[in-house]
Amino acid sequence: MKSNALKMTTVAVALAAALGGAYSIGQYQPFADAHAAVQPATTTAPPAPVAAMPAGLPDMRTIVASNAPAVVNISVTGTRKTAAGGPDLQQMDPNDPFYQFFRHFRGQIPESRQPMQGLGSGFIVAPDGTILTNAHVVDGAEEVTVKLNDKREFKAKVLGLDKASDVAVLKVDAKNLPTVKIGASAQTQVGEWVLAIGSPFGFESSASAGIVSAKSRSLPDGSYVPFIQTDVAVNPGNSGGPLFNMNGEVIGINSQIYSRSGGYQGLSFAIPIEVAMNVEKQIVTSGKVQRGKLGVSIQEVNQSLADTFGLSKPAGALVSSVEKGSPAAKAGLEPGDVILGVDGKTVNAASDLPAAIATKQPGEQARLQVWRKGQTRDIDVKVGSFGEEKVASADAPAADKGRLGVAVRPLTPEEQRQAEVKGGLIVEQADGAAARAGIRPGDIILSVNGQSITDIDQLRGALAKSGKKAAILVERGNARIFVPVDLG
Repeated sequence: MKSNALKMTTVAVALAAALGGAYSIGQYQPFADAHAAVQPATTTAPPAPVAAMPAGLPDMRTIVASNAPAVVNISVTGTRKTAAGGPDLQQMDPNDPFYQFFRHFRGQIPESRQPMQGLGSGFIVAPDGTILTNAHVVDGAEEVTVKLNDKREFKAKVLGLDKASDVAVLKVDAKNLPTVKIGASAQTQVGEWVLAIGSPFGFESSASAGIVSAKSRSLPDGSYVPFIQTDVAVNPGNSGGPLFNMNGEVIGINSQIYSRSGGYQGLSFAIPIEVAMNVEKQIVTSGKVQRGKLGVSIQEVNQSLADTFGLSKPAGALVSSVEKGSPAAKAGLEPGDVILGVDGKTVNAASDLPAAIATKQPGEQARLQVWRKGQTRDIDVKVGSFGEEKVASADAPAADKGRLGVAVRPLTPEEQRQAEVKGGLIVEQADGAAARAGIRPGDIILSVNGQSITDIDQLRGALAKSGKKAAILVERGNARIFVPVDLG
């Protein structure tokens, strides 16, 4: 599936939708008149009673009523580059036969700048007019207008934006504005009811509800953010709007959807409010955002890798490579280490590690609980300045003719220089166990169960001692990844 940031709806589309909606409602007005006509002229109808909520369902009316005034509509204007005489590729279907043509020859067509308009949502976090929204809502905007629930409009200043977390902080010149109550996403549980308020397709103050589907989701965009997944209906225009729990507290910012069509298909993702408020605090106080860095590439631990490394269950973040000169290298972290915790907090999944380290300021100490060669040890790291942790993905088919099923050869000095490795064997053919595990031609085998491999005899010896399973560290492109292989 394709992960898309919630697209900002154009003002033209929003206006058309709003006018169309008003027109439709107007067409149904006679039904109200007909109902009124049968009432005695002198009789005043009593107010309609408030319907009681069915037992077992949450009453969200109070949450909407008390928080809608603090949710804002954001409109932006600016310009973007387009090729003169050619269509806007962002508006073209990639399957259109002319898409590749214009994409290929785009650089040969003179560029021009065309007006750009868009919509998003946001919410007020301080009475002085401090507002949170998504970075992608206001990125590149030349003018930002904030419209309150009471129809007042203000020109907003972008105090700062952080693309890594997709959080932006705005400021309007106003006082005593209504604000939302900030909650804690860490206490949220899967299955809880949640509610979103925003401006999908320009329809302001729209509420939609659902449940938390999962927590700490990592997405293919490479972001370090541990997203909250929900089934709340959010659409273009909801970007930057708040996600509330049933206490009426904001626990996240609606940011992305996972969709084939570009519209809502049941998978919505929100930035945890702790991440957003950390960004807001830094931007307001210092005008910039800093976060910690280890300098490692990591991957998930599946059952096969857990068995290979002797873990009781699949958990933690497996270190597949360590950046030279990084804080991790200076602290003594090694490929094959499994990070199980940070400062006493458990790392259940690989996505938990970047999020935990990102909360640290450069120069702070972090104590890592590390599994190495069948034992747990503590390693203290002085974190560096943020550089996104790369999460490798095991999505390749790959494996010594023999138990492993690969044909390999040593790397030439030039290949070693290009790959920046010492030793290693390059896979020329993969069959059997290796192919089933995902090893493929072109992979460089660097180690087996933590033992470095520099020649074919070493590979055979390491495999002979491996038992039924082996963890093969391979380099593919610019990434290193452990591949669990069932040797049978």
